[in-house]
Amino acid sequence: MSNRVAIIGAGPCGLAQLRAFQSAKEAGADIPEVVCYEAQSEWGGLWNYSWRTGTDEAGFPNHGSMYRYLWSNGPKEGLEFADYSFEEHFGKQIASYPPREVLFDYIQGRVKKAGVRDWIRFNNRVRDVRETADGKFEVTARDTVADAETREIYDHVVVANGHFSTPNVPYYPGFESFKGRVLHAHDFRDALEFEGQDLLILGTSYSAEDIGSQCWKYDAKSITVAHRTAPMGYDWPDNWQEVPALVKVDGNTAHFKDGTTKEVDAVILCTGYKHHFPFMPDELRLRTPNVLASDDLYKGVAYVANPNVFYLGMQDQWFTFNMFDAQAWWARDVMMGRIAVPDEAARAADVEARKAGEAAIEDDYGCIDYQGDYTQELINETDYPSFDVKGACQAFYKWKKHKKADIMTFRNNAYQSVITGTMAPMHHTPWKDALDDSMKEYLKN
Repeated sequence: MSNRVAIIGAGPCGLAQLRAFQSAKEAGADIPEVVCYEAQSEWGGLWNYSWRTGTDEAGFPNHGSMYRYLWSNGPKEGLEFADYSFEEHFGKQIASYPPREVLFDYIQGRVKKAGVRDWIRFNNRVRDVRETADGKFEVTARDTVADAETREIYDHVVVANGHFSTPNVPYYPGFESFKGRVLHAHDFRDALEFEGQDLLILGTSYSAEDIGSQCWKYDAKSITVAHRTAPMGYDWPDNWQEVPALVKVDGNTAHFKDGTTKEVDAVILCTGYKHHFPFMPDELRLRTPNVLASDDLYKGVAYVANPNVFYLGMQDQWFTFNMFDAQAWWARDVMMGRIAVPDEAARAADVEARKAGEAAIEDDYGCIDYQGDYTQELINETDYPSFDVKGACQAFYKWKKHKKADIMTFRNNAYQSVITGTMAPMHHTPWKDALDDSMKEYLKN
């Protein structure tokens, strides 16, 4: 096969695409030439931890949003690879909420086994993608170590650089004269920095919930979370409160919409991220909010206006690694001619149907089912190993209920693997007391 495929990013989505092609090759198929561009010096995307904020060592915007002490905020049984179980990787079943280092090791294990590292050009930042007159794509990249530029032609482009790296940073009156620190979750690195401080967190996303919980765990004095629409509504600890939207800050005094005030030492903006693809031309650039049914993506993957361009992992996410796999296997089969893509009108109709389906969802449980059904749909069209998607949904249902029962103890629960059928052990230490998040300590089970 003479086709060439460019993959942009070697995080979980890009690695899923590499594994999809390697799986086909392993089965005896003639696969395209695959080149993966990765701006960082290591694979793993956001699962890499770096102390850097602002800019990276090459002077570009820092990609990483990872912080120390991060533990999975959902059960691992909902994200397990169908072709590579946690038991295969660790030689035993492990507890259900691994810290970052443990999950990163698991992600690496599969691609090390697959032997795809040589397909990746590290320290290569894609700067521009252009469609050529004959319908191919010219990809321009900068090797930031060699300080050299390359331009190469490809038949397909897979955009897999994620959408949790370019922060959405709102302004509030008084920020410019605030006497403490204002930072976005993207630049949060260590909860110990805020020990003994009164924190104000803006937002009600997973970042707000988790960063606030981390700071509580590592002895922040108080946590105040301001919301624009509705509070998260969990049973928070005594030193945690939820208040209406921030109006302004005056010195160290935060003023809220209901007229109340709070003296704070730092403001953390958990205000989300932008889908940001500055290297893509307007006619190929995805523009979508963070939703389950992304705009302009047929089957949630192929760009409607040009189905030779694919975007992986662009949805609001309940499922993660195994959904990325399902998307990558499906995209692979389109690129290899195994799956036919309909005309543009049918592709656009598919998007509208998916958006209508999302609009009809009534609650978070419906969202879980919607994305589970979507993942199953893609699996059914490829040879990705089928797994108990409904069982994964059940793990998410239990997770939701455990969070509602006690937001600070939900990680102390265990679930059954939908891949191996075995039950995870209870972790040896309650999450709030587990201050050492190293893999060595975690695996003592």
